[in-house]
Amino acid sequence: MSTINVVLADDHGLMRDAVRMVIEDDADLELVGEVANGRDLLPLVGRLRPDFVLLDVQLPGVDGLACLEALATLHPNVKVAMLSAVDDRQVIDAAFRRGASAYIRKSVNPYDLPAAIRQIVDETVIHRPPDASGSNAPARAAGLSEKEASVLAELSQGHSNREIARRLWVSEQTVKFHLSNIYKKLGITSRTEALRYAYQHDLTAAAPPALVE
Repeated sequence: MSTINVVLADDHGLMRDAVRMVIEDDADLELVGEVANGRDLLPLVGRLRPDFVLLDVQLPGVDGLACLEALATLHPNVKVAMLSAVDDRQVIDAAFRRGASAYIRKSVNPYDLPAAIRQIVDETVIHRPPDASGSNAPARAAGLSEKEASVLAELSQGHSNREIARRLWVSEQTVKFHLSNIYKKLGITSRTEALRYAYQHDLTAAAPPALVE
């Protein structure tokens, strides 16, 4: 795999430090540029021609959604994932309408970012916003988070922990963590019991989300 060149746009220094650390530790990725405001992003992308932009929604100068729209017009071959603490349904939908490949919450484990970036660039997963129609109601009733419901749905399709990690852009350790929480919340102790519970309570249809958290 050729190196994926990444540009990061975020006004929070600690977040830039965390992202920089995990990218520098990954042989497939190179952080070629950083900006702390929206005004500087487009000139930087035009000069560096990166493969991927990790873009905060709330940027000073020019906000992230406006930057996203401009990137989609001027640099349509550059993949863009939003990175944000904003958890507003309208903002998330707006990001996908403007061409975002994924929406990553800042609560994400930074060590899960490299896998997410690789799969977004390689287009090895489908990126789409979660279904807002209420199809996850059984999962919510069971006390499961959106991510836990997605892990359980993947498990019900017969996927291994490694396959689930690849499909949901997380590490295997994160999958194990979610499975442990699922077992506790559902009062079960094994994958077999989890599968039985999923089928009995209609928890097998949750679509893999484009939100990474």
